[in-house]
Amino acid sequence: MFIAPAATASSGTGTTATGAWPPAEASTNAQKLVRWATDTADHQGMPFAVIDKPAARIHVFSARGQWLGSAPVLLGAALGDRSAPDIGTRPLSQIRPDERTTPAGRFVTEPGRNLRGDDIVWIDYDSAVSLHRVRSVSASERRLQRLASPGARDKRISYGCVNAPEAFYNQLIAPLLGKAPGVVYVLPDTEPFASVFIAASAYQ
Repeated sequence: MFIAPAATASSGTGTTATGAWPPAEASTNAQKLVRWATDTADHQGMPFAVIDKPAARIHVFSARGQWLGSAPVLLGAALGDRSAPDIGTRPLSQIRPDERTTPAGRFVTEPGRNLRGDDIVWIDYDSAVSLHRVRSVSASERRLQRLASPGARDKRISYGCVNAPEAFYNQLIAPLLGKAPGVVYVLPDTEPFASVFIAASAYQ
């Protein structure tokens, strides 16, 4: 059972929803995954998030399975559900456009810091994939405008990391996933949902 969030909060380029899960924008696969994860306690009593790549949205939950809010996110520029071998050891200049993917699957996250000292959440440390506040790498990328766009395709711009609105990150992600281990489920965008989340796809 889900406990409704106590209040509505602004995310800067969107709003966290209030009321019972699911919000209107939650996809069928996101709903199925959340139902399976909470009913089977797959998140192992840790806070967790579901990153819906096809919808370019993140849904955040407490350790008790309480839905806390949802927001748009920026994702890897290339479609694909696997990270290229050794990509975490290469400089950005050596990552080809087709390798800029956000991998799909279940990840146990860890708090960390990037080379600039900013606090981040490691999704896949070996592949250098993290969840962090949106930051402007180049003005031409228009990352804040992309977050505000209603189109999911507009949100494919990063080298693979997941960028969340700053206010949303500060309010929900940093206090939970940024302080202790958690779980992040990343839905696929090219492979079938059932091939990545076998148990969840069969759950009724």
